Amino acid sequence: MKPPTSTHQSNPPAKSPVRVVLVEDKPEVRDNWSRLINSFPGFACVRVCPSGEDALRAIPTVNPDVVLMDIFLPRMSGIECTTHLKQLLPKLQVIILTAVEDDELVFMALQAGADGYLLKRTKPEDLRAALLDVLGGGAPMTSEIARRVVESFRAAKKSPKQTVQLSAREEEVLILLSKGYANKEIADQLSLSVETVGSHLKHIYEKLHVRSRTGAVARYMTSKA
Repeated sequence: MKPPTSTHQSNPPAKSPVRVVLVEDKPEVRDNWSRLINSFPGFACVRVCPSGEDALRAIPTVNPDVVLMDIFLPRMSGIECTTHLKQLLPKLQVIILTAVEDDELVFMALQAGADGYLLKRTKPEDLRAALLDVLGGGAPMTSEIARRVVESFRAAKKSPKQTVQLSAREEEVLILLSKGYANKEIADQLSLSVETVGSHLKHIYEKLHVRSRTGAVARYMTSKA
């Protein structure tokens, strides 16, 4: 594959080692990636987290330089975890590391505050370059992902925006959804039952002509751009 696109070419930061936290639920993958990170000169994998909940507890106390975040975690997704981490630690650098190239997930991750988006098949030398790049202020992405982002912006520019009429309650549900809240959390925030939230989501999907939470949020973010 082509190396990740990079807006910065930087040498290892003066601070050494670079402290990395890996958030990944599969034990074998965690072991392999943590060993890989520790093999990089000037880098240390200081914590591995098996879930988003564990990451939210551990990362503020560990104070890493970079977090490598998987998307598909049990219960709380990596995108939801990124949203909460960015609220707690706005300057924390988070790179999504996943096997999925889904366009909607890319934009959801970026909207959640992710600073980069890499595929798990990224070569070791390109991963190290991406870690340095994000610490230097860049936004590393594999070339396939960067191309999709460019094409999406081009398509959005050519397509006239369509106004979708949502009720005030549906707007509230969608806004919370875009912030990474789960159905139960949305229900608690709006003093609704989980079933009612599900009903609102069904109507939102129908009005936006999408079939998933990711699609609804991507469409919402595009409408606000």
